[in-house]
Order: sequence, then C-alpha cells, then structure tokens
Amino acid sequence: MTYEEFNAFCKALPATTYVVQWGGSHVWKVGGKVFAIGGWAEGAPAYTFKTSPLSYEILQEQPGLRPAPYLASRGMKWIQHYAEPGLADDALKDYLRESHRIVSLGLSKKKQRELGLNDA
Repeated sequence: MTYEEFNAFCKALPATTYVVQWGGSHVWKVGGKVFAIGGWAEGAPAYTFKTSPLSYEILQEQPGLRPAPYLASRGMKWIQHYAEPGLADDALKDYLRESHRIVSLGLSKKKQRELGLNDA
C-alpha cells in the first residue's frame, strides 16, 4: 500500500480528519483522536494502527510488524506495519477499519451522535 492509497482509504472512513504532524507523518483522526498514522519509520512506508488486546498479541509476533514505537512502550495496543511481508493490503485495510471503530467507541456518546458514528 502506498501513502496515497492509505490516505484515500482513511479519508473514506466516516467522520475522519487529516493532519501532517510528527515529522511529516500522515495522521488520521476520528473525533479528534488518532486512529492511524502513515510514516514514522525509516526507509519503507510504515502504517500504525490501534488494535484489540488479542490482535496485538497475535500481530506483534508477525514478520514485518512490531509494537508501535512510542505508543506501545506506554502500554497502548498499537501495531506498526513497517516492512515486508507484513500484512496484505486487504488485511491492513481491515485493521485500519477496526482501529477507526475502536477509537470511535472511545468517544463520548454525545460526540459519537454528533459525528453519526456507531448508531449512537
């Protein structure tokens, strides 16, 4: 997946906003909370996303994936796809979609209603 494809996919998810920060990373938010980051690694494209605790345990052991720098070291369940083989594009999209859902569920019910998320 290229950064252009990553950005197009994240833009298509409901109620998202985009900002470039943290040294030029492509940062996607829902309700003001980060759910995906493109960048943050040397060399090859890297994609960082929030996961469930179970997915985190499974993914951190896969080749090309690792606990996300900075975030995982603070106890958060974030994974970074940073090298091949990593995830196939369809699987990466599924995890990005799930990250969006997990983060949006952490918003207040009022904010979810305002953004038209999760049938709140």
